[in-house]
Amino acid sequence: MHLTEIYDQYYQKVRKFILHTVRNDWVADDLVQETFIKINQNLENVRDAAKLQAWIFRIAHNICQDYFRGPGKTAPLGLEEISGEPAAAKASTTQKELEQGQMRQCVFGLVNRLPESLRTVVILSDINEFSQREIAAILGITVENVKIRLHRARKKLKALLEEHCVFEVDERNVLTCQPDTPSGYRLFLKPSST
Repeated sequence: MHLTEIYDQYYQKVRKFILHTVRNDWVADDLVQETFIKINQNLENVRDAAKLQAWIFRIAHNICQDYFRGPGKTAPLGLEEISGEPAAAKASTTQKELEQGQMRQCVFGLVNRLPESLRTVVILSDINEFSQREIAAILGITVENVKIRLHRARKKLKALLEEHCVFEVDERNVLTCQPDTPSGYRLFLKPSST
């Protein structure tokens, strides 16, 4: 496979993963570029095409880890940067899209409070939609370890949601969440049918 084919097939997925990991558009763009440079430099070493995706995301993961090892690289960013969309763009969306975007920001803000090892498996599983086997290959751990980390991450995320959000049903019979944020906006989520 040539670099242009790899770039076309994986660019969006790699950028999504890196953006949700570093939570900054500018940094994500730099790290995506660095990832594809490293892919290009080492592409001739890939012998098994079936393992290409895991190899690509392992490079992206390692580059993100290197970034966070740098001095002063752990400060959390504003919620508007976590979503990857400017706040002004959300203002022109429909009410439903706005509500979903705000809930997503709230949840991403809490995901970012997870320890790195737990945050990474949540991003790979729930945002990038990788299977547990694929995550194990990307991170170089066992499938059982992936399951354990996902379980711990979701348990911790649930505790964070309970700690930082107040849920209630409003007059529209819609589940609302009042997050612990300085902006104080209300978030809405349709109740489950179960």
